[in-house]
Amino acid sequence: MNARILTRGLSRHRLAISCAMFSIALLILGGAQPARAELLRIGDPLCHAVSRSIAPDDTRPSHFVCNGDPDGYQKGTLWLHAALPQGSRDHEDLSLIIHSSRFDRLVVRFIYRDGAVEQQHVRSGNFGTYWRAGGQLAFRAPYRDVPVVAFTLRFDRVASAHLLRMRLVERGEEATQTTGLATLTGAALVLLIVGAIYNASLALAVRQQHAGWQAAWACCMVIWGACWSQLHLFFFPSMAGAVSAQICTGLSCLAITLATLSAVTALEKQHLDAGLRRTALGLTASVCALGIPLSLMRSGPFDMLGNLLGLLVLANLAAVASCIGQAWRRGSSAARRLGGAWALPMIVLASTSFFDADAMFWGGGSQILVLFAAAWQTLWLSAAASRAHARLRTERDVARLAEAKAHELARRDVLTGLPNRRGFMERTCRMLEGLPVSGGLVALLLIDVDWFKSINDVYGHEAGDHVLAAIGRCIAQHENSSCAVCRLGGEEFAMMVTGAEVGNIEQFAQTLRGTLADLSHGDIIGNRMVTVSIGVTASASRVDFGTLYRLADEALYDAKRGGRDQIAIRLDEWAGARRNDRPLFA
Repeated sequence: MNARILTRGLSRHRLAISCAMFSIALLILGGAQPARAELLRIGDPLCHAVSRSIAPDDTRPSHFVCNGDPDGYQKGTLWLHAALPQGSRDHEDLSLIIHSSRFDRLVVRFIYRDGAVEQQHVRSGNFGTYWRAGGQLAFRAPYRDVPVVAFTLRFDRVASAHLLRMRLVERGEEATQTTGLATLTGAALVLLIVGAIYNASLALAVRQQHAGWQAAWACCMVIWGACWSQLHLFFFPSMAGAVSAQICTGLSCLAITLATLSAVTALEKQHLDAGLRRTALGLTASVCALGIPLSLMRSGPFDMLGNLLGLLVLANLAAVASCIGQAWRRGSSAARRLGGAWALPMIVLASTSFFDADAMFWGGGSQILVLFAAAWQTLWLSAAASRAHARLRTERDVARLAEAKAHELARRDVLTGLPNRRGFMERTCRMLEGLPVSGGLVALLLIDVDWFKSINDVYGHEAGDHVLAAIGRCIAQHENSSCAVCRLGGEEFAMMVTGAEVGNIEQFAQTLRGTLADLSHGDIIGNRMVTVSIGVTASASRVDFGTLYRLADEALYDAKRGGRDQIAIRLDEWAGARRNDRPLFA
């Protein structure tokens, strides 16, 4: 019970910490938006020009179009141009932040009021010092005495103009934002790594299918987060640009597939309709089937297929939510755990399809939301798994304790509390096996209550039970490592003693007989004395219990025939030759 309460408390503390952490992160991300950040979009204020083939480096568009959407740029060059408001010195210290996408080359040209132009460029596979954590590229306008009045961007073979996100911020704000976003991205990745390790170890320990899928999903999200945030460029700088973007697309689809498999396989089959299960698995297979080719595309109907993939993801989420809801209504405990874990990621993924998060969260957009939602889900499932397995462990310990108690009760006499015949046989067998090969002595005493039937007949069976219980308490005092006691059944008791000499065993049997005769049962049977007859045998080591019992039983009959309330002894020749006065107990 204490373990269960402790586990429940730990799980709640983990959950509270997760909630607080995620809430603080959202407050930081949402509340720290720079007041001067300006999201740049095509048409407002970005104008565009297109070349259907890759233009020479010195080519400049003759004019830009400021309305409509660009077309035909995927295998050529796309220019974007924006003029900044005149008459302000706010544009003297600017940074242009671009969220990297699938392109071969990007050239940024800052145009100053005096006509000077400063040019910076990156290409796929080489972002140099321009990349920032959080999937961003930062281009700082070199400081001059005159302000920047315009800038032009040139993209060669960009996959989609609609996926480009750009912001203008002051240089100080750019450093603050990118540092904060890197810190939060790193924190989310650390949580995901911990969750991935925990779930992987759990999958290996319990060998459950859904735990394995969950571990694979967490690992997939760790890799996706590292690629999206560009932190992997510390180790693999040549993966910058299109390669990483393509990997991220494939990993996101794979993560959705693994998460769905984790949820569906965790739900018990009796709590979920087979048709609904097949629908969820079919939708996730469709997501994977469309996502893999989309991740390899560099041109073509990229935007249309992306929108179709988004609809499939929403349908997949709805199917998983329906599976969890149905299993929850039917009493599935796994569904209750999954409900809390999946609630936030579902809300996040669904909400990003209905509102534009690109300008939010320091430019992290929907990706940073997904990353924190994944960390939330991993923490929730880890805490839930810990609690569930701790509960199972507690139940197992309780079951083992109950089994041990039942095992002990099966070897104990209920009335007297002494071991019964079964328990006595097990104990004596171990005692006999532990004796030395030669030179040891073992004795067996059979104790029978005299005229016990008359006690039951005159005073009733309840009085007889009281007498037997009193005798059992007296005999139990002698139980130790060298003396085993028991109630064989009815009014017959037994004791086996090792490590004593025959003369001392005779003395011990006489003392025991007198002690039992002196027991007072006045409140039960008045002044009637209760006596016992004791049959004693002693033999050499390695003797079997059957031989001992036969000799002791014959001695007991000798005591009965001799008039009761006495002891009788039968010894083998070897034991008879060892009569001396060695103490009974060491």
